[in-house]
Amino acid sequence: VGTGKYPAMKEEAASLPNHVLYRPANLAGLGATKLGVYLFGNGACVDDGASSRLHLLEVASHGYLAIAPGRILSGPGAKGAPPPAPSSQPAQLNVKSSYKDLLSAIDWATAQNADAKSPYYQRIDTGAIVASGYSCGGAQAMRVAADPRVKTLVMMNSGLFKDGESAAIPEMDVRKAALKSLHTPVLYVIGGETDVAYGNSQDDFSRIDHVPVLVANLKGVGHGGTYWEPNGGKAASTVVAWLDWQLRGDARAKKTFVGADCGLCKDPAWVVQKKRID
Repeated sequence: VGTGKYPAMKEEAASLPNHVLYRPANLAGLGATKLGVYLFGNGACVDDGASSRLHLLEVASHGYLAIAPGRILSGPGAKGAPPPAPSSQPAQLNVKSSYKDLLSAIDWATAQNADAKSPYYQRIDTGAIVASGYSCGGAQAMRVAADPRVKTLVMMNSGLFKDGESAAIPEMDVRKAALKSLHTPVLYVIGGETDVAYGNSQDDFSRIDHVPVLVANLKGVGHGGTYWEPNGGKAASTVVAWLDWQLRGDARAKKTFVGADCGLCKDPAWVVQKKRID
């Protein structure tokens, strides 16, 4: 599954309860390639770790280990009734996951890489850890981004509310001061002006001036993004290019973002804003 050269699968693992793992199905087939770690906060901060599975399978197929909080509650292998679709978020979310779940996933991946009995033994690049998340999950990722082990932040259809405007939802109540704590390059993938996160992401972008930041607005898709398009759609392919550039130094992927004639800049489907990138 996925368009990368490592067909991907999803699973739950006893060694990391209440998380769903997305990885190349054939770990032995990785050869010298090591897995970067893509931590992903779910939309609406639900505990369905399969709620953005097409996006996460696509990322994993390019040689990454993606980890989402929760269990497989929707789609193939579902173990229970699926939660409400995260793209239609009520004022008070039924929050069932925590940013701490993303932090525990970092600890787990680091331990697995050092454990000779683990299938991940020496297969994980612990210097290539990404914090990402969809909507409410993006706020969780923002909390985790301050961790020195994180190398880049990817905000998907997300942005911080202005202080005091988060509707008293603890997972989303991340103060704008968190932007000053960022120490890595940041990518925002937004669904255009109809995305409810558009205004918040624009405000974030205006405030971030000390690290590289790029906002990629995919026109007209709204808050639902392209999560349910085959292989996660344009948003997933853009995220993969960002990871390949930021974590692997891939020169072709870099051209997607750098320069006035960057790949996204020339694509009429996107509107690009950037600082400290070129």
